[in-house]
Amino acid sequence: MIDVTEQTTEMMGANGRNATDTAVIQMRNITKSYEMGTQVVHALRGIDLDIEEGEYVAIMGPSGSGKSTLMNMIGCLDVPNSGAYRLGGDDVSALTSDDRARIRNRHIGFVFQQFNLLPRTSALKQVMLPLMYAGVSRGERARRAKEALELVGLGDRLDHRPDELSGGQQQRVAIARALVTQPSIILADEPTGALDTHTGDELMNLFDNLNQKGMTIIMVTHEPMVAERAHRTIWLRDGLIQN
Repeated sequence: MIDVTEQTTEMMGANGRNATDTAVIQMRNITKSYEMGTQVVHALRGIDLDIEEGEYVAIMGPSGSGKSTLMNMIGCLDVPNSGAYRLGGDDVSALTSDDRARIRNRHIGFVFQQFNLLPRTSALKQVMLPLMYAGVSRGERARRAKEALELVGLGDRLDHRPDELSGGQQQRVAIARALVTQPSIILADEPTGALDTHTGDELMNLFDNLNQKGMTIIMVTHEPMVAERAHRTIWLRDGLIQN
């Protein structure tokens, strides 16, 4: 049973002030626990968090600090045991899985450490796939997928399969796939983890450019040099945000 905190018309910030109108993510007292055998793991212990539209945020912390759980919560892949979460103005704390999926598809693009590409499928078709699930016509799917690949610098690789692309190019395909639904937020989980330093720097330049164009970017990383590219770093330890 989810115990969702009743909210006033305006959610109050962690410092007692009203959350700003530009906060695309507003979390209040979010908790999450998991049962593992006879033990209960308290992954999040009362998270208060505002992220403004257009922010570039890095989330860091040691293993087991709650980073992945927090990202899953932000991405509407999981629900809290208690607390309230508003995403783009929608109260998603206690929605059904279908409703969360609709909001997730409208707001969020995901980029993972592992590229999760289909092995025998061209870059263009990889990027078209989310639009097919959204019911977009084939011609429109192809047009938008081509534009997304051009945006990430792969306009000349439309017909290439993953085994014909470098690791950095595969990650760019994954980013294009995340962008093609025109989300307002990119969630990136260790996006440079499978890349060498030079390729990782190129990828971070791409994130910088996307943020400069107004995209909200939230990134989990364990690499300080990567986190420095963000404008704000959120530190987690034992399921709590460290000030």
